[in-house]
Amino acid sequence: MRFRLRQMEVFRAVMQAGSVKGAAKLLSMSQPAVSRGIAHTEQCLGYPLFDRVGGRLCPTEEAKALIAEVESCYLHALQVNDLAASLRNGSAGSLNICSSACLARGLTAKAVARFLARHPKVQVQLRVCTLADMPRVLLSNQADLAVAVLPLEHVNLEVEVVSSGRIVCVMPHNHPLSSQERISLRDLAGFPVIAPHPSNPGGQLIETALEKRGLSLNVCVHIWQMDVAYGLVAAGVGVALLDEFTLQAQEHQHLRSMPITEDICLTPAVVRSSLGVARPYVAPFISALKEQAAEDRAAADVSRCRQPNTVLWRP
Repeated sequence: MRFRLRQMEVFRAVMQAGSVKGAAKLLSMSQPAVSRGIAHTEQCLGYPLFDRVGGRLCPTEEAKALIAEVESCYLHALQVNDLAASLRNGSAGSLNICSSACLARGLTAKAVARFLARHPKVQVQLRVCTLADMPRVLLSNQADLAVAVLPLEHVNLEVEVVSSGRIVCVMPHNHPLSSQERISLRDLAGFPVIAPHPSNPGGQLIETALEKRGLSLNVCVHIWQMDVAYGLVAAGVGVALLDEFTLQAQEHQHLRSMPITEDICLTPAVVRSSLGVARPYVAPFISALKEQAAEDRAAADVSRCRQPNTVLWRP
């Protein structure tokens, strides 16, 4: 075998850091040791991985082609190492989950808690992941399943919708629109708005709803992470459009959420690779996720019946 795991580790560190000095810090090695490691790897492979230009290392085309596979292999090796360590510590196994950011602090986190209450010896690894990255992460076995804010379409993925939610509006308690039971997108036309970027799934849904009605908003700030909206609203930047799953994870903020008349819906789904063999704890986690989603939906429905607009804080 010409490309050993230790060589991959050194190569990966140089690619990440962009320099021998940076890689040496990442690996707690000396710079000469890193340089020797790269030189030896290039000798084993039979081609250069980096061009030396003005004292800097520039990845060759071969290096750029290798890094994705090296990353996948290295991460899988870390998973094997984690499993070996967990078995030593009496763990029953592991479960690797990736989740959309807007679900990670709410639905997914509560589902993990429910799952671990039943399987306390399982080690869970949870990472936030974009919808665009989920197919790659799942199909490269870097995660056993994904909790996605919207269903994914891919020939090698199994997708099951587990919940539903809507885009809502968050504003200060003393905003001119806060006395209304619900508002429309047209009502927001005269106010500065914080909204997810159009490249974000929620942003795409909002843009579609606006185009359908021939409306435009004064979007003063585009965001990629939904929870950032709370700080912006609290700072007086404007009102925010965001998903109600983020809202559930921010229940103690000093703001008010308002339902909007237009149904801009999100349908969270659990996503798995259809290739290979399912890990032992995938099915139990999905059961916990479905139970948590049903519980959250019932609680949200009760809240809407009791009070059409949710007050997150009163003066």
